[in-house]
Amino acid sequence: MNGSDPTGTDWSDGELDLIVADYFEMLRMERIGAPYVKAERNRALQELTHRSRGSIEFKHQNISAVLNELGMDWIPGYKPMPNYQNALISGIERYLDHRHDILVVPEPTRIQGVADDPPLFFESPPIVDTTPIESAVLSRLIRKFDPAARDAQNRALGKRGEERVFFSEQARLKTEAREDLARKVRWVSEELGDGAGYDILSFDGTGKERLIEVKTTVGSQMTPFFLTENERLLSTERPANFRLARLYDFNRSPRAFELEPPLDHAVVLRPTTYRASFRH
Repeated sequence: MNGSDPTGTDWSDGELDLIVADYFEMLRMERIGAPYVKAERNRALQELTHRSRGSIEFKHQNISAVLNELGMDWIPGYKPMPNYQNALISGIERYLDHRHDILVVPEPTRIQGVADDPPLFFESPPIVDTTPIESAVLSRLIRKFDPAARDAQNRALGKRGEERVFFSEQARLKTEAREDLARKVRWVSEELGDGAGYDILSFDGTGKERLIEVKTTVGSQMTPFFLTENERLLSTERPANFRLARLYDFNRSPRAFELEPPLDHAVVLRPTTYRASFRH
């Protein structure tokens, strides 16, 4: 390769812009199922930056780690690797400032057949991490492209998650030889709207009601989410029945865990909005 060897030097903004753009182009192709060869793209970046193959791969993994923090999907094969520099975060911010469309994940190609899927396997929920984010630059980026707000505004994603849980509850009850209860499962938010404080009315094997609020993300299990005051109040009024189903990694192979009240023992709850009125 031509040019001086940059090994051991920091990546310039120009180099970072090149590799960030390359990563997001691969991510776009990954989402639509378009073929690409990682090795060829790596070689092209080697020619442009004079960086080594390993250095480029490591930087791709750094980008995956930042996207994971942003509650975004990332490229399989580039496992998130922390210890990235603030300059990379700024490079990702420059790209997202001009390409907001990449934040919107296309609808999954498989629409039919969800009713035939097996019941969801509910993992143990993650343990609350009280370690603060050390990078002020990363904290600002997360606030700017808030993953919880993005998921809350994605009505299609939310509906798909609710649909998956609805059919999963029916399938679970059928496997428990409770087809009578499976027929009573209701998709409440689809029938009546979002005012009930939960999305799915289901039952356990004994017939006890399960009031399930569904929160869905394409991000990781640690991606934050919004909880309405109505949902929080219902969790305190009917703690034996309320369950919060968290679906994550939804655009690949949906994974899930459940949270039981009291919710503030399982997650950190922070007020984000206030209701202003002229009467008490």
